[in-house]
Formats: sequence, C-alpha cells, structure tokens
Amino acid sequence: MTPQAAQKLIGLVRDGRVAEFLDFAEQLEPADLADVLAEADEGERVEIVKLLPPSLSGSALWELPEEEHAEDTLAALEPEQAADIVEEMPDDDAADLLGELEPEEQRRILAQVDDPEQREEVADLLQYDSESAGGLMTSQMVTVQLSDTVGQALDDVRRQADDVEDFSEAYVVDVNGRLKGIMNFRRLVLSAPDRAVADVMDDPDVTVPPEMDQEEVARLMGRYNVAAIAVVNREQQLLGRITFDDVMDVGEAEATEDLLKFGGVAGDEDLGAGWTEAVRSRLPWLIVNLATAFFAAMVPLLMSKTIAQLGFVAAYMGMVAGMGGNTGTQALAVNVRRLALGLIDFREFGSVIRKEMLVGAVNGLANGVIAGLIVALIVHSPWFGVAMFLAMTGNMIVAGFAGAFIPMMLHRLKIDPAIASSIFVTTFTDTCGFFMLLSLSSWLLL
Repeated sequence: MTPQAAQKLIGLVRDGRVAEFLDFAEQLEPADLADVLAEADEGERVEIVKLLPPSLSGSALWELPEEEHAEDTLAALEPEQAADIVEEMPDDDAADLLGELEPEEQRRILAQVDDPEQREEVADLLQYDSESAGGLMTSQMVTVQLSDTVGQALDDVRRQADDVEDFSEAYVVDVNGRLKGIMNFRRLVLSAPDRAVADVMDDPDVTVPPEMDQEEVARLMGRYNVAAIAVVNREQQLLGRITFDDVMDVGEAEATEDLLKFGGVAGDEDLGAGWTEAVRSRLPWLIVNLATAFFAAMVPLLMSKTIAQLGFVAAYMGMVAGMGGNTGTQALAVNVRRLALGLIDFREFGSVIRKEMLVGAVNGLANGVIAGLIVALIVHSPWFGVAMFLAMTGNMIVAGFAGAFIPMMLHRLKIDPAIASSIFVTTFTDTCGFFMLLSLSSWLLL
C-alpha cells in the first residue's frame, strides 16, 4: 500500500469516521494493514489497534517491520486488550512479539490470556532464544499415534484440523511423544483404512534440536527442500515444527545482518533508529579502522624521499591501493558468504587461497598491462610503466590472498569474519600497494 493510501485511511480515523475505516480495514491484507499502522504516529497507532478486531490487530502488528517496534504498541495497551490480541495470534508469532518486551511485561500480558493451554504454549516458547530453532517453532501441529490404523489417523487429523493453521503433513509419535515418522497426506488418504500407520509413514528427512541457530535451520530446510521441519529434544520427543514462512523471515534478517556487518556496522543496529544509536553502533569500528589506517600511512612517511624526488608517483599510489582494495573486497564477499553458508571449512584452506591468488594474478596482469602502458605515456617514462605494472599485479595477488586468508582465519578463531575482515583486508592492500609502487619506482628510476 502506498503512503498516500495509508494516510487516507488514517484520515478516516482522525475525522471520526470509524465505521468507514473498519469496513476498509477488514478488506485489507495484513501486510497492507501494517502499512497503515506504520504511517500512523505512535498515539494514532495505539488508537487504531484498539479499534480493530483482535484478529486483525495481531496479524497487522506481526507484519510491521522490525524497526517500527510493534511490541511497544502492544505494551501501550491495557493488559486485557493486549491479551486478546495474543490469543488471536499463532503461538510462535505471539512469542516473538512478546519476546521483545521485558519479562515483567510478558507476565503481565500472559496472565490475562484466558486459554490456559495457549498461555502455557507461549510461555514455553519464550524460554528459548529468539534466534534459535526453539524460538522459531510453533507447538501447533497435527500428530497421530504410531499404534493407529490409517482410519483412526484420519479421524485424528479431522479433530485437530480446526486448531492448526497451514499444515501439509502429520507427525507420527509413540505413547511417550517421541517422533517416529511423518505421514504424507496423499498416502494417508489413498491407503486402506485398516492398514497400520507404521506401514505407510515415512522416516523424517531431518530434525533439529531447539538450541540450533536459526541460520542453520534455514540452511537445512533449503538443503532438504522441506516445507516444515520437526524440532525434537534429546529424547527425540516432538516439541514443535518450523514452517517455511518463518525461515523466509530468517533469511531476510540474516542477510540484513550480514550486509550491515560487511559495511562495518553492528548487525543489530536498528534500521529505524535515530542518529545517536547509529553513532554508538558505528563509531567503535571506525576507530578500529582509523587505527589500522595509520599502518598504511606509515609507508609513504618512511619513503618520503622517493616521493620528493618522484612527485608524480604520489598521483598513482591511490590507484594501486584502490585496485587492490577492490580485488580484496571481491574475494572477501565471496568467501565470507561461502563461510556463512557452510560451503567451505578450514580443511580447504590451501585450495581456497590458491584459487583467489590465481584469480588475483590473472586480473592483475590484465589491469597491470593497461595501467602500465597508460602511465608510461602520461609521464613519458617506460620504467615507471614497468613499476606500475608490477605493483598493480603484485598488489592484486596480495589482495586475493588477503580476501581468502583473513576471513578464514577469523572464522577459525571464532570471530565473525563479516564484521572484521574488511578493515584488515583494506589495511593490508593499502600498505602493500603503497610499498610496492614506491619501492619499485625507487629501484627502477633512481
């Protein structure tokens, strides 16, 4: 929904045309209704949530972008109103929303939830880390008993269908709640009613423990191409399931976090936060970057005599360093992503470095020849063209090495390569680029 359309709907509330607003709101998709809430100021948002039926309020709040802080709107309501909204939400969505609040606020709202079973389910989910499999899962699922016949299992599915949203399979459990298999609905419907469930069920493709990181869960679901994945404890008791729509949200969140880190910004920076929070998030890494930049600055300082005698060299130092930095960033982006996806490990250390150095060498030769010829014509010095060629080629080989070596070493040392690598790679290529061009120019021209 466009901001203009959202503002028109908010205008209905401002003008007191509440019935007309509600008629429009009930026809909107949750994501569009979330756009309306996002356009409203904080006081209006609370008022609109109060006007809407709890089922609409819950779905709209859930669809709000993270930076809009839907939990603040929920906390601004009376506990009874907030509890009504929580009751209309799937348990995993409710737990995610409540999980952003202080524990006391969570208890205050949950205490007003009328359904004791839902209250307990949401409270159980709140015990898990929000970025773990337990934090992603829902306890709403369809289960059948291992001892059932197909006919009995169909009856069980019908009884549970009204309480479970969007399911495509049933989980087979024994009397102790341990997961034994998965029942495909096509096979369930087509099998003879007197056949045993144990004879027609499939083995689970993959299960995950509640402690597993959400990024690993998303990776497994993509690898096995499943619509849902079962969460089990150490005794293999079924705790819940994670659905593909939750994993899609994880993918977006993790991609945003990695992108921010790669730019030297803390991955948890609020995209909608004010300037003070942005400064607190970014300043520490800029100071680290400043400290490393002094290393690169020392090279021209130590070789100032060469610069004084060959002043034109200073004009091309940035070119050599910049091309090395670009090469290093390319290698870095590929290898950080491969590490994040689990596509490489430390056993492939040597082969990864050799590949990136070879890529750097080939690209360096091509760019070095072009740069060397051009600068030789500009400054009327073939030997400086040779220096430029060698420096650029060498620095791009170094950049390929750094773009592979640094993230893999940081990963090995349990340091997030996404947030720390770029600072060290840039320092490495700047220092080497300056040193190569200045030393080669001094050697060939003086």
